[in-house]
Amino acid sequence: MQRRPAVRIALGLGLLVVALAACKAAIGPGPHGRTVAVAGDGGAAAPAKPVLFEDERPVGKLVAFRDAEELRSFNDAWYDDVNPGERPAFFKMAGDQDAGAAPPPPPKTAPAPAGAPAQPSPAATSAAPRAPRPAAKKPSFAGESRAAEASKDKRADKDESITNNQHADVDEGDIVKLHGDHLIVLRRGRLFTISLAGDRPKQSKMVDAFGPDIEPRGTWYDEIVVDGDNVVVVGFSYARGGTEVGLFKLDREGGLTYRATYHLKSNDYYSARNYASRIVDGRLVFYAPLYITPQARSGDFTSQFPAMRKWHRAGTKADFVKTLVPSKLYHMDGEFPATRTAALHTVTTCDLRKPELSCESVGLIGPPGRVFYVSPSSVYVWMQDRARGGADRPQRNGMLAKLPIGRVDATPSALRVSGMPTDQFSFEEDDTGHLDVLVRADSNGDAMFASEQTAGATALLRIPLGMFSDTVLSTSPKRYRLLPRPDGFSVQNRFVGGWLLYGSGQGYVTNHQGQGRLFAVRYASPDDPPTTIDLDQGVDRIEPMADDAIIVGSRGSDLVFTPIELGASKEAHARRDFVRKNASQGELRSHGFFYKPGKGPREGLIGLPIRSEGTFGSQYLTEGSASVLFLQARALELTELGSLRASRLTTNHDGCRASCVDWYGNARPIFAKGRVFALMGYDLVEGRVEQEGRVSRLTERSRLDFAPRGGAPADDFD
Repeated sequence: MQRRPAVRIALGLGLLVVALAACKAAIGPGPHGRTVAVAGDGGAAAPAKPVLFEDERPVGKLVAFRDAEELRSFNDAWYDDVNPGERPAFFKMAGDQDAGAAPPPPPKTAPAPAGAPAQPSPAATSAAPRAPRPAAKKPSFAGESRAAEASKDKRADKDESITNNQHADVDEGDIVKLHGDHLIVLRRGRLFTISLAGDRPKQSKMVDAFGPDIEPRGTWYDEIVVDGDNVVVVGFSYARGGTEVGLFKLDREGGLTYRATYHLKSNDYYSARNYASRIVDGRLVFYAPLYITPQARSGDFTSQFPAMRKWHRAGTKADFVKTLVPSKLYHMDGEFPATRTAALHTVTTCDLRKPELSCESVGLIGPPGRVFYVSPSSVYVWMQDRARGGADRPQRNGMLAKLPIGRVDATPSALRVSGMPTDQFSFEEDDTGHLDVLVRADSNGDAMFASEQTAGATALLRIPLGMFSDTVLSTSPKRYRLLPRPDGFSVQNRFVGGWLLYGSGQGYVTNHQGQGRLFAVRYASPDDPPTTIDLDQGVDRIEPMADDAIIVGSRGSDLVFTPIELGASKEAHARRDFVRKNASQGELRSHGFFYKPGKGPREGLIGLPIRSEGTFGSQYLTEGSASVLFLQARALELTELGSLRASRLTTNHDGCRASCVDWYGNARPIFAKGRVFALMGYDLVEGRVEQEGRVSRLTERSRLDFAPRGGAPADDFD
């Protein structure tokens, strides 16, 4: 059985349905709040008891099934429940015009980038004053969580990260990883190791990314993670059904030895923005949805449970062993799903350090729409019914669940919530004991390409972690801080330091070539109005640069980079643009970008794949990047170091047998061992930074072509 790109694209576009709904918002608890005792987090250290609003009352209890018999009774009752008007409804979101909604504060307009005329804002007549620069802080890697600062010493003996992770303590699956002196690259169904030990990179090993007795057609080998000498290949098999986990052993010389393949029952995890796998505290962590329906009476509901089997050619369905038991499956006591289709949201953790892969799951039954976010301690899953469209059918909203990971004996907890985040970057578990989430009224989550189109009211939800409990509270509309709406559908958002930044630009299926508007919000300071920064380009990418940020976007045929000065001041400020003529982004995923801090404050190097102007984001699926552009940042001033260029795309005769579309991209900037590299398809190009007076320049130092030779691919889209 094969799957072609049209399947993922069609499924993704099918989810881009929007509805008319909105958030009611106001600032956090004030003098009229009340203190209520909230149950702890099931074994973990309980956060401080929060101060609740009067309308934040228990709306139900999150309970596990006691046994298979209780699960059977739940299934039968759900199956018989054909009157949707009488079943308990999920918490709904108030409309835009609700009388209780606080109007958004008037935005301020920050100074335009140097060299460009300031553009007036409809809500302000003068530009916000430039704030003094805050005291310089020690730079950290892009994507590094502030909460992870205390654990830096503990990680000092680990490999440096070459992945633009959202949290430093959470390693995300990608197409390239560094272990010791070797790069491990996943490319078109094969694994390659490349030694960096010598003066020039040298290919060490090439093996199939699947077992020797596996027919790979119909399987997508998407990403890899590395823990110790274990290399894990994560893919999705339409032929065999479910997530496929391939295990390999890496030796000191870069040799790869195949260990085993395991299959995990799941629906396709693919997201245009999110990643399927994580390594947290030495454990492999998956989030995977299983779409479920009530079985006919006397049917086996557990047949829909996640299960795992070790692959062998003579294997049968009887080899599957369930990773979830009824006592680890949770639901709202006395409630049934609001529709005939629901999801079994599961987090599966596996111990890679045992001789045989050992996995266990915890799950929660809820609506099918979802966005998930992985912090160093928990997986958060925001779930709701999908938007249907039309003001007379408001978007139903469900639950925000906190599912434990790691080795802590904790149980799931949840809240009733409104709206829907765009993607994983809409979340931030901060170091003050809060979870902050940017939501929109009309959004369908991040499955497939659903994150590429959102609409409706925009609000920031700030939740004390102490509110999470198995006694489920409804979140008050007063916790939703209404914010300005972005002017487009493809929204980018990112928490950087004490700031939330968001705006809209060009995505996979949308083309936003004009001016853009960035909103900057001090998310922990509800009295501070958001700052509006008018840009010459759309907001196609938002990335941290230590304590500051950079915005990348298209302006006509050019690609524009704008540093954003953040820090302790109440306003954000745009600095001078860098413009790359006749160019567009070569990668849209977060891992396509990397910022390497330098020795001094606000110094560093930036790498980003680029290609010719005017291309849609989705073109990277079938086309390689022309080059990787490197910029130098000094005091937030950007200058071009140079580009490392790709050879002509060499995939026509690589003998590709599986995963011949680059769903996770094919180009990355790499800063490793004090050296600068560009990975572009089958090219690994090393650059040398040369100093010419006060000017730095990047030139090509070496080039490794590690393309296999094996005839035409079996199928261009397999």
